[in-house]
Amino acid sequence: MTDEKRHAPATLRNRQPLLDALHPHLPQTGLLLEIASGSGEHAVFLAENLPALTFQPSDPDEDARASIRAWAAESGLPNLRPPLPLDAARPDAWPNVRPDAILCVNMIHIAPWDAAIGLFTGAGRLLQPGAPLCLYGPYKRGGQHTSDSNAAFDADLKARNPAWGVRDLEAVMDLAAANGLTGPDIIQMPANNLTVIFRRT
Repeated sequence: MTDEKRHAPATLRNRQPLLDALHPHLPQTGLLLEIASGSGEHAVFLAENLPALTFQPSDPDEDARASIRAWAAESGLPNLRPPLPLDAARPDAWPNVRPDAILCVNMIHIAPWDAAIGLFTGAGRLLQPGAPLCLYGPYKRGGQHTSDSNAAFDADLKARNPAWGVRDLEAVMDLAAANGLTGPDIIQMPANNLTVIFRRT
């Protein structure tokens, strides 16, 4: 039997700082919807460390969902639901749920801009007033990269797919405002990343 678990090396480095950054901003209980869960390693780690929250992972890629299911089965965590086949860019793919928080890690720079638009549109529609939308990843500030490594990463992303790339935080903030979200709270993270917290008005 093959092991369907994927391994994202960066997860081991950033999962504890991410938990530390998110913890003060997440509700104590309720449903957290994760968009673009990837390998599922973040979902398992966060669900293990925040047992009063129910985690709903999702990913449009079937291999990613297989990895999430494998990690979840190994963990045996009762607060981790099976992954949904959610494509953030497709309004009809969003579930009919009312999450108490939405989390999206490392998606908007490794996806077309339509995915970011869909993310904020979905968050604006589903979140209750005061509920957070939490993002993690690299961003440009004022149109400029915050480090040489982020500039190199951006060039690599665009070489792989011209629709990808490190986004301007100000453009993301404009998307948030257009969809009824305020903020953000900005938390500086290791490796020139940011955790960015918006809230539904």
